[in-house]
Amino acid sequence: MAKLTDTTIRNTKPIDKPQRLSDSQGLYMLIQTNGAKWWRFDYTFNGKRKTLSLGTYPTVSLADARAKTNAARIEIDHGIDPSQARQAKKHTIKQAVENDNRIKQGLPVLNSFEYVALEWYEKKALSTSTHNQQNVKGMFKRLFPAIGNHAITAINAPMLLDALRDIEQNSPTMARKTLQIAGQVFRYGIATSYCERDISSDLRGALSTVKAGHFTAITDPQRLGQLLRAIESFSGSFVVKSALQLAPMLFVRPSELCSAEWQDIDLESKEWRYLVSKTQTPHIVPLSSQAVEILSRLKSVTGNSRFVFTSEHTEKEQPISKEALLAGLRRLGFGKDETTLHGFRATARTLLEEVLKFPYQHIEQQLAHSVRDTNGRAYNRTQHLPERHIMMQSWADYLDGLKNGAVIIPFNKTA
Repeated sequence: MAKLTDTTIRNTKPIDKPQRLSDSQGLYMLIQTNGAKWWRFDYTFNGKRKTLSLGTYPTVSLADARAKTNAARIEIDHGIDPSQARQAKKHTIKQAVENDNRIKQGLPVLNSFEYVALEWYEKKALSTSTHNQQNVKGMFKRLFPAIGNHAITAINAPMLLDALRDIEQNSPTMARKTLQIAGQVFRYGIATSYCERDISSDLRGALSTVKAGHFTAITDPQRLGQLLRAIESFSGSFVVKSALQLAPMLFVRPSELCSAEWQDIDLESKEWRYLVSKTQTPHIVPLSSQAVEILSRLKSVTGNSRFVFTSEHTEKEQPISKEALLAGLRRLGFGKDETTLHGFRATARTLLEEVLKFPYQHIEQQLAHSVRDTNGRAYNRTQHLPERHIMMQSWADYLDGLKNGAVIIPFNKTA
């Protein structure tokens, strides 16, 4: 069959039905009844018959149509479907335009690690505790500058490791936690078709091992009294001072103290009720008269806020951080080798049992640990609540005695 010529194309007039003028190698012209002349290329890919539109004549000349056909046939020879390649190119151009607009608005680019991470955060992390949300945001703040703008499919293990190494220099523990969060983002990406594998699993064993150990704690009554007096003399933020006063008195987990909310505290019944962050189980903390006094003073300052201990360093309402309390302890001269916020729990456990002689079960229950009775049944949150009210008041009185330099004589408590 003879190839098409420009003369043939120009001389062919439309009729009452579409006409087909063939060239070669699957290229032909389709002349519509309205006179429009469309270039078409028929081809077979993976056993399926397909058609690719190449534009209209004379905008696309005969030579141009043949060149486009040759380019399409080369793609087919390389295992590429020209139709899919064109769609992918259009999608890429459209996404580039959208990403330009997103960048101008300060938003993460589509399909980037930051984009997927924030989507994961909205769907998964927002349902967790406020403290956990803050931790995740802190990890993102460290990760995003390094890999946030990269397409999640373009991030490899060495890239992620480089980002984690920077974090590891200051905090090996934070680096390992950040790796865990990155893994959750990648696994969410797999489930939602943003990526195909979790590259964080390739970094198993690549980070420094964090040695496990007990939290340092003061169990010497004389030294504890010195710490309590130092807290009373704290000249920094009133909110931080109040939290430091309550930390040894209530001995809850630091994250729970920092994220305490006014809605959970009943000063009349002298109880603080909340969900334990570690187990998501209900817990009750009886409040001594000293704790109620501190909270009452604090309520005149932060009572209109959601959080009991509101941070003064953020525009958006947020609770204070553990770091702020730790900094307060260090400022008072008590280093991490001597005590930590979590160490107050060990302090209370030791002195309540060894000095004040309270039953082990009551202490462990107040620490929100799982405690079982002689029949193997777990105590519920309200069990021994009257006794725990007495214990928490005795503990606050004991701390007052240490703070004032009194000699506390232990006495036996009934079970």
